Parts: sequence; C-alpha cells; structure tokens
Amino acid sequence: MVEHEIQGNVAVMRIDRPEARNAVNGAVAEGIEAGIDELESNPELWVGVLTGTTEFFCAGADLKLINAGKAGEMMTRKGGFAGIVTRERSKPLIVAVEGPALAGGLEIVLSCDLVVASRESRFGIPEVKRNLVAAAGGVFRLPRVLPKNVAVEMGITGDPISAQRAYDLGLVNELADPGSALDAALALAARISASAPLAVQKTLELMRDLKDVDDATGIAKSGEAMIALAGSEDFSEGLTAFIEKREPQWKGR
Repeated sequence: MVEHEIQGNVAVMRIDRPEARNAVNGAVAEGIEAGIDELESNPELWVGVLTGTTEFFCAGADLKLINAGKAGEMMTRKGGFAGIVTRERSKPLIVAVEGPALAGGLEIVLSCDLVVASRESRFGIPEVKRNLVAAAGGVFRLPRVLPKNVAVEMGITGDPISAQRAYDLGLVNELADPGSALDAALALAARISASAPLAVQKTLELMRDLKDVDDATGIAKSGEAMIALAGSEDFSEGLTAFIEKREPQWKGR
C-alpha cells in the first residue's frame, strides 16, 4: 500500500491505494511508519519525501473501518494515525501533494515539515460534514499554520481551500504544475541535501522546540547545539571547504 524508493540520500514514500483514493487503512499506516523508520535509521538518508500515486493525494481515514469499529487499525504504536501524526522525527520530511488532501490526508500534510503542492490540489478538513472531528491534529495544527479565522472557517464549514490560497497563506511552500509535485519536492530535497545533514537536523529540532521560548532560553539552547556540532567530522569539513573555496563533502557524522 506504500511504495518505498531510495533516490540518492532521499527516501521516497508513495501511498498506493488508488481504488480508495489513498484512504488510510492498516497497510497504509504501517507502510508510512516503515518508510519513516528507514529514513530515521539509515545514516545515508538525509531527507524524506511522502507523496501519493494517484490524482488524489489522500482522502483521509477509511470510513468503512471507522463505521465497522476498526479505527484502531489505522494507528501505529510509534506514529499514531497513518503512522505519522504523532511520530517523533529528526530528519526533514517533505510532502508532495497531487489532488485533494482532505480530512486525515490534510492531517498527514500537517505532520510534515515542508509542503509542495500541485496547483490543482485542495486542502480541507470536512469531518463536520460526517458528524466527525478532525481528531488527528487538524483542529489544533491548522490554526498554527493558517490565520485563525481561515482555519476556523475550514473547520466548521468543512469546505476546502485551493492550493493557491494555501500557498498565499503560508501552508504550502511551493506550487508546482499538475503532475510535477514530486519532481519539485525532490528538487527541494536536493537543496536541503546541499547543506550539512547534522546541522539541518539540529536546526529543525531547534525550530520545533524553541518557537515559544524566551530569547535567553533560545540563545542558550542554540549555543548548546553549536557546541554539539563542533564535535562532528562535518564541522571541520564545512570550514575547510569554505576556506579552500570548494563544495563540502558531507559525511553526516
């Protein structure tokens, strides 16, 4: 249900359940978790990309499972819903969206670090239209990335917004032509991979952890991170490459 592929130092995960609009079932959840496990455990992998294989990124939870009282099948031990929404990660994960990302599909998007979307994609949490709640992060993560009134409107009407509006409001990092979201996401992954992987991971960690702290705490924690990086092989390589006016050869250690 989830295809895994390695392209250089990028782990690509593709949800492949077109007959159900890529709705999440147990196999999809386990497949996404397995992909993240590989990304996190393999030192040769620096960035992940998650996408779908159809014109519908993800329709969210499989409502047939919910109706049958089997919602737990869509959860994993480490990642919660879809194997991702509560997953702790250290490496950047880009989501490439083609077509609608609705309900749990949008909650998967909100669990990633960067978003690339086709201009024909849409984003929404339509749970209220089925007497449900966006319980996998939508109700509290969406207001973090969108203006409050926009997020509330989406939540209580269930109506989606276009990719262009999502981009204009900051939910989407980059728009792509239809059919090229994955290529654009891989290009973004290449830009990330040009930087030192340990520094990327540490910066991502700090940006997550320090967004609500006071300046003194932020300065202290950032300094601790610098000291930790100074003990790595890549610390010397970065400085040496700059002095020698060449591209650095990162090792990720």
